[in-house]
Order: sequence, then C-alpha cells, then structure tokens
Amino acid sequence: MIPRSYAEHHDQMVGQAHTPLARLLVVDDDEGTRHIAAYVLRHAGYDVVLAANGQAALARAEHEGPFDLLVTDLRMPVMTGDELARHLRQRQPDLQVLYMSAFSDYLFLAHPQLWEGEAFLDKPMTETGLLEAVSLLLFGPVTPLGNSHRQ
Repeated sequence: MIPRSYAEHHDQMVGQAHTPLARLLVVDDDEGTRHIAAYVLRHAGYDVVLAANGQAALARAEHEGPFDLLVTDLRMPVMTGDELARHLRQRQPDLQVLYMSAFSDYLFLAHPQLWEGEAFLDKPMTETGLLEAVSLLLFGPVTPLGNSHRQ
C-alpha cells in the first residue's frame, strides 16, 4: 500500500517495526504538554523518556542515554532548551533537536540560527505537526513516488 500522507507513512513504519523507531528525550516544564507529546510519540512507536526541566533531563541522559532526538521546550526556568541542547551535545554531538515554544519571537532572539539537525515547532502543536517534525529530523523527507527522478 502506498501512503497518501505522512500519518499513513508513519503508521506503516510502526506496523512493520518490532523495536522502537528511535529513543526520544522529551523535556517540558508544562506537565500537560509533556504527557500529551509522550502519548502521541509512544503511540507512533518511539521510546520516550520524560523530564520536567533541564537539570532532570541531564540526569536522565546520564543514566538512560544516548538519545536519537531531544524534544524540548525552549523557555523553561533555570535552564533553557537551547542551554540543555548545548550540554547534551557535549557528550553526543550528533543529537537531533526539536525546539518547541509558544513564543516564536523569543526563539529567534535566543537562537537566531537553527543548525543542521535542529527544527522548531510552534505550540500549541498538533499531533500531525509533532509527528512530521520528529520524522523529518530523524529520517528526512518522504519523497512521493510521482516526484522521484529517474536517470
């Protein structure tokens, strides 16, 4: 069956997988956002570890890492998502990062340039938006069959 959408593609990948698609560390000081993201990502076949702040995330990474992707709120007390990503990348330079924020203006003031392996997702996010952003960072874009170029 050829997937008609990113969601279908994701469902097919999960249906074929017996092991998690990837290990994700989800960090957000808002408990509701953290648990909704975890529910969506686990249902999609990802292994998800949660942390409520940057310090807890560093401790989880120390004992449960490495991770394929950090999904983090940008604005958190004590340690921002950007600071957290820098700390984690000292041990794991190839860590992919998805920044989430309801304050996109703040993102571009605090982090004016996204680097390779980084993306930004506005909050509130949709299930599809979250899954697409995670999938793009981890696996790259899906190329529709009609758009493939043959040489």
